[in-house]
Amino acid sequence: MNPQENDILTALYAVKDPEIPTISVVDLGIITNIHCENGMAQITMTPTFTACPAIKILQEEVKNAAEALDFVEQASVMIDYSTPWTSDRITDIGREQIKAHGLATPARLNGKEADIDTIANTNCPHCGSAETSLNILFGPTLCRSMHYCYHCKQAFEAFKPI
Repeated sequence: MNPQENDILTALYAVKDPEIPTISVVDLGIITNIHCENGMAQITMTPTFTACPAIKILQEEVKNAAEALDFVEQASVMIDYSTPWTSDRITDIGREQIKAHGLATPARLNGKEADIDTIANTNCPHCGSAETSLNILFGPTLCRSMHYCYHCKQAFEAFKPI
């Protein structure tokens, strides 16, 4: 990356996921490429889910963050599904930010496919207990599931491994 592309990347840390406002789009791992030349910035973004309701909002916020930089005259944000996003793209900092939001973090798949057991076996984000149950596979958004902790008696959402 050239220095301008690094500056754009740094600016994008301020763009937060509207559904999980503690995590940046960079730490979520959805920014997959940045190219800047002659005042034109092209940013590629791979959303977590094809039907993610926040895609248009994120596109606009990423574009605005890039264009707020003095050296960017115009920015475009392309959506790319050619390489599917996986939860393994979430940075370690992003995992901490997800947990700070009160969500359980997804298991690392390391190239394997997620199955129902992987989704079900998640630790409580409140107390860390593994004594939990999967209650609802699809939570308030496609990327979350609903669980219950038998240790601290809290219901919680988990970010699904993909």
